[in-house]
Amino acid sequence: MTGLVALVAYGFVLGWSVAWPPGPINAEMVRRGLASGFRPALSIGLGACSGDALWAIAVVLGAGLLIGPAARLVLAWVSTALLLLLAAIFVLGAWNGWHAPSDGPTQAAVSPSPSLRGGYLLGFGMALSSPWNFAFWLAVIGRAENQLRELSGALIIAGSVVLGAALWCLVLCTAVARLRVTFGGPLWQLVAKGATGLIMLAFGLRGLWLATLG
Repeated sequence: MTGLVALVAYGFVLGWSVAWPPGPINAEMVRRGLASGFRPALSIGLGACSGDALWAIAVVLGAGLLIGPAARLVLAWVSTALLLLLAAIFVLGAWNGWHAPSDGPTQAAVSPSPSLRGGYLLGFGMALSSPWNFAFWLAVIGRAENQLRELSGALIIAGSVVLGAALWCLVLCTAVARLRVTFGGPLWQLVAKGATGLIMLAFGLRGLWLATLG
């Protein structure tokens, strides 16, 4: 029992620690939370956690060892293209909001909430196409001491990491949703779109630079 608790605690703390730093997925959760509330933001996080879980299972089962440098390079280019596309969408949305007529608040109030399914699929795709996530799971599950554990132990660690990341998503989305209720308005949507676009642009350019080096 002590060993099981240690495995769960190890994975949970690791999942929390890698989930909270600023990044594209967190930025999109914040943007959706400020613009549309708790559920659209959480759909991004749950999709990302599902993508992480799929990577974890693949690495535990040994699929990670079959992915060579060429496949990793493809993942890097796909992830970079997705980030740059999202950056363009968000920056354009902020630009259009900035130049919208003065009756923008009324338009914002009646604008439809984004699709929860679409948010889930977006988060899933962002996590699944991220070469950083692949490298992370290889490092966590593929470490020498983890390879010596039974399959059940590796799966417990992977599940605990995903659980820790999911709890962070829940905390972040709850905080952002409450912030929206307190200070919400068209200005928040404008700032959220612009900030998210710039963050994703920075990550996309960094990914482009790393991909060209690789």
